[in-house]
Amino acid sequence: MQDSGAPAHAPGADVQFTEQDLALVDALQSAPRAPWSAVGRALGIDATTAARRWERLTAGGLAWVTAYDSARNGAVGFVEVSSEPGAHQAVSAQACALPWVFSVDETSGEFDLLLSVGAFRPADLGRAVHRAVGGLPGVRAMRMQMGVTLFGEGGDWRIRAMEPAGRAGLGAPGVPSRTPYAVRTGTRGAAPDEAILTALSSDGRLGYAALAAATGLSEHVARRGVQRMLRDGDLRLRCDFAHPLAGLRTTAVYRMASPHRLLAQTGQGLTRLSQVRLCASVTGPHNLLVQVLLHSLSDLDQFEAQLAASFPTLDIKDRTIVLHTPKRMGWLLDDHGRAVGRVPLTPPTDHPAP
Repeated sequence: MQDSGAPAHAPGADVQFTEQDLALVDALQSAPRAPWSAVGRALGIDATTAARRWERLTAGGLAWVTAYDSARNGAVGFVEVSSEPGAHQAVSAQACALPWVFSVDETSGEFDLLLSVGAFRPADLGRAVHRAVGGLPGVRAMRMQMGVTLFGEGGDWRIRAMEPAGRAGLGAPGVPSRTPYAVRTGTRGAAPDEAILTALSSDGRLGYAALAAATGLSEHVARRGVQRMLRDGDLRLRCDFAHPLAGLRTTAVYRMASPHRLLAQTGQGLTRLSQVRLCASVTGPHNLLVQVLLHSLSDLDQFEAQLAASFPTLDIKDRTIVLHTPKRMGWLLDDHGRAVGRVPLTPPTDHPAP
C-alpha cells in the first residue's frame, strides 16, 4: 500500500540544493530530532529560519527524516534479480510495491535489480523472496545473500556540509557501531513501540504531541518510549535527501573479499571513508557488500586507488553502477531522487505470498 503522505508539490528538475540546505541536511543527519533552536544554533541561524528551510525541503520531496528498526531485530537480505528482456520496469515497480522490500536499486551489469529485504526471521525472508519475488512475472533469475554484520548504513553516512564545531554542538556520535544482523528474531516489539516506529517512519521529526495523537499514547509515554528505543538501539532515525540534486549523481555497489581475520577491521575502516554509504558482511562467495556515493563516474578510479592504498588485502570482485533508485527505506523516489510517496515497511509474515 502506498502512503498518502507524499510531498505537497515538487520543484523543477533543475532545482539544486544550496550550501545552506546541505548544511541543514547535515545537521539533521547528525541529530534527526534536535529542536530547531539547537539546529539553528549549530548553523548560525535562528530557529524560525531553520524550520522554514526544512519545511521547504520536505514540501518539495528534497529531504525527509524517517525511522526504522535496528538491524539486530531481524534478518536482512540482498537480492540480485535478473529480468526478461523488456520486463525490467515492470519487475522494478512490482518489487517497489512489496512492503518488506525496503530498498530497490536498478543496476547495470550481470543483474538488473538489487533489492534490500527484511523479515523477523531468516525462514520468513527466504519464503517471501522465493515466492513473491521469484514469482513476479518477468523475473528470469535471482540470487540472495544474507546480511551477517552491518558496519555502517545510510543512517550513519554524513554529507559533511556543516562546520565540525556545529556538528559537535549537536552532540552527534562519531563512528558507526558494528551491529550483527538478526540477533533478536521471531517476535514483534511491544505494541506501543510498534506504534511509535510506524508513526515516526512517515515523519521522524514528528513532535511528541502529534506522536501521541497518532499512536493513541499519552505524550509522556510517547516521549519516554522514543527516548528508550533510541537509547537501547531499537529505533534508528535518518535524514535522507535527493542525492542527484545535491551533486551526488553516481552510486556504485561493490562486492569485495577480505581475509576473514581482517574482516571486522576492514569493514569498520571502510565505513570511515566519506564515500561509503553502506558496508555489510554477507554470505556467499564474497564477504563484503559496499555501496558508495560519488559525484561522477570519473570518481570511481580515484576511489578504487584509495581502497588499494588503504586496504591492500581487500580484493574487489565486482562493481555495479546504480542507474536509478526508485525506493529507499520505504520511500518511493522519482528520477531525480525526490520523495513522491511511501510504502510502509511491514514484515512478510503479515503479507503471505500467494
